Amino acid sequence: MIAVESTPKHAGVTITGDFLDFHEFYDALHEVVGDEDEYPAYSDARLRLLALCYDLRHATMGDREVTFVPNGLDDETKRWHGIIAPDKNVYLSFNVLWPELLFYTMALNDFADLRAMKLSKKSYEVFEDMNVVWDSCLAQIRMFQAAVFECIKRTVPPTVLGRIRNMMFGYYVSFNSYTTQYLDVLNIRFLELDEEKRVKNISIMVKRLVEQGEEYQQYRAAVYRAAQKHDCHPSAIGLKIDYPDDIDW
Repeated sequence: MIAVESTPKHAGVTITGDFLDFHEFYDALHEVVGDEDEYPAYSDARLRLLALCYDLRHATMGDREVTFVPNGLDDETKRWHGIIAPDKNVYLSFNVLWPELLFYTMALNDFADLRAMKLSKKSYEVFEDMNVVWDSCLAQIRMFQAAVFECIKRTVPPTVLGRIRNMMFGYYVSFNSYTTQYLDVLNIRFLELDEEKRVKNISIMVKRLVEQGEEYQQYRAAVYRAAQKHDCHPSAIGLKIDYPDDIDW
């Protein structure tokens, strides 16, 4: 089962699981975000979520962190079963910045709805269709979102938890045609905060992502102007933002 835990300096979270956890979640993500051009309005959000797939894939290849976790096989149990086996399992992990994780979690709501519509014969039957209820890919997505929210509960003050939940899982939140370059702005801004302010700003990052306010609209307009000027898709436009080589997680 995938676990999510805030990093020591609260720059982001550590996502942990065994090989099978990551492999299954990787496959589920690919299924849920669909093929290229399947959901044109969500193409930029899809590309951003594929970055999560990239980390999952490289973790299973051994290119990320590895930890050893006790598996409950003590000496007495091994003697009883007459086996020789390690007493720890290998777990894989990688880090994700908080604003990035919040975007992943909320954008997956849109893709989960799209998949449910795809699986259901008629849109108004979506919550009664057994193809939806028993879909393993959707179950994987919801388990990941649940792990993220449990991490948020352990990290932020109780006074803001309800507001965060309402913003993240409100019916009005959509990342249709979202300008994901703004996420880079929030990532860098979050990294510039100290440890205490990072915790306090998790709810603010959620708000910035959800409300798509004046600042977001300014970046969106600038990206679209640049795309028009260079005759390319907005997703091809990058901001002049450099991520630090070493992040104090």
